[in-house]
Amino acid sequence: MKALVLSAGYGERLKPLTDITPKPLLEVGGRPLIHYPLLMLRRAGILDVAVNIHHLGEKIKAALGDGAQLGLRIAYSPEPKLAGTGGPLLALRGFFGAEPFVLLNCDTLVDLDLHAMIDFHRARPAIATFLLRASATDDPYSRIECDDEMRIRRMRLLKGRTAGEFNDFPAGLSETIARALRPYMYCGVMVCEPEVLTITPAAPPFSLMSEVFAPALARGATLRGFFHEGYFRTVDDLAGYRELCAELAVAPPPLKYLD
Repeated sequence: MKALVLSAGYGERLKPLTDITPKPLLEVGGRPLIHYPLLMLRRAGILDVAVNIHHLGEKIKAALGDGAQLGLRIAYSPEPKLAGTGGPLLALRGFFGAEPFVLLNCDTLVDLDLHAMIDFHRARPAIATFLLRASATDDPYSRIECDDEMRIRRMRLLKGRTAGEFNDFPAGLSETIARALRPYMYCGVMVCEPEVLTITPAAPPFSLMSEVFAPALARGATLRGFFHEGYFRTVDDLAGYRELCAELAVAPPPLKYLD
């Protein structure tokens, strides 16, 4: 199994830090952000990793090299123009081949047992399994709604960044079904079947959620959630980044893959 760590964005909400340092290389807890997903992959035995790059991409390459210092084999996928969260898959079809793969955000710290998530995915038919955590109804994030078997039944994608305003996939879910669902928040890790590579738009840029998985769900594709209730932090903006740095200076996170 191989993986992609999404790393190409500008980190606009982390300016001015990201004017000179790409977001994946911002330090948290004494190491670059991107080390957290990379080390989690290594602990799970996933050693072949692609990293897509655009903004200050040469700095990312210089910092990570070929991955040998982390016990990995890193391949880079440069994007002359940003390809969105889904576009990188087009350039990496040959890299992934016909096997399942893992996709991770570069800015998430989570105490995930990735082996357990992969086993969960393999045991239950789905084109993709998302890492999910409980979501309060007023969270300013999109909502992934699941039934009691953690099958995703509706994706409520946030319009802009306004809490409570969504585009729903599927749009016509009955109130009876909707009332029985529980809302979750996506946590930046997913396991995908190679079928995902066949249902993307033909050309980038495009969004993985709104232009690949949400339409697939509306067409009847099976998606699942893997529930996570442990440590989770993500870096969204400058204030959040500074808060996380302060938190980790006092209480390092319980992440087994850092041992």
